[in-house]
Amino acid sequence: MNEIIKAILERRTCRSFTQEAVTLNQVKTILDCALAAPSGMCKQTWKFTAVVNPEKIQRLAAAVGSALNRGPEYTMYSPQVLVITSNLKESKYREVDNACAMENIYLACQGLGLGCVWINQVQDCQDAPEVRAILSEFGIPAEHGVYGCAAIGYRASPPVAKEVKGQWAIVE
Repeated sequence: MNEIIKAILERRTCRSFTQEAVTLNQVKTILDCALAAPSGMCKQTWKFTAVVNPEKIQRLAAAVGSALNRGPEYTMYSPQVLVITSNLKESKYREVDNACAMENIYLACQGLGLGCVWINQVQDCQDAPEVRAILSEFGIPAEHGVYGCAAIGYRASPPVAKEVKGQWAIVE
């Protein structure tokens, strides 16, 4: 089977990571793959910010947990890397552009033997003062909205095959 199709069909979300460090070369590859995603009218108004310091990731997780009343147990699954996808708030295609980039991130992780899970919660509280302060510290511009985060690391356990739901049809 074609390697790309195999990666798509075998990719599974990972919600449990080891403490093994992800290399900077792996992170750069993931970011290059994000940048290679299609974007509406090829505007590419996005920014991808990789946080490679687990303590900083947990500081953001604590702020998000507090803003959403999730409590101190909210950890974003304790990844070794968090890629924050942001885009100009005024961009017409901001959400779909970032969704395409997130899929490339997922597939890059699959190809590198890493696990990945999409974190949506930052989008819900990104304008809370404590969260926005951390995002600004990470270099995410004020005119950008966060449309997803990828929590990345080595899998703590092998992926589990699950029943694929949904439908498709061919109309001739």
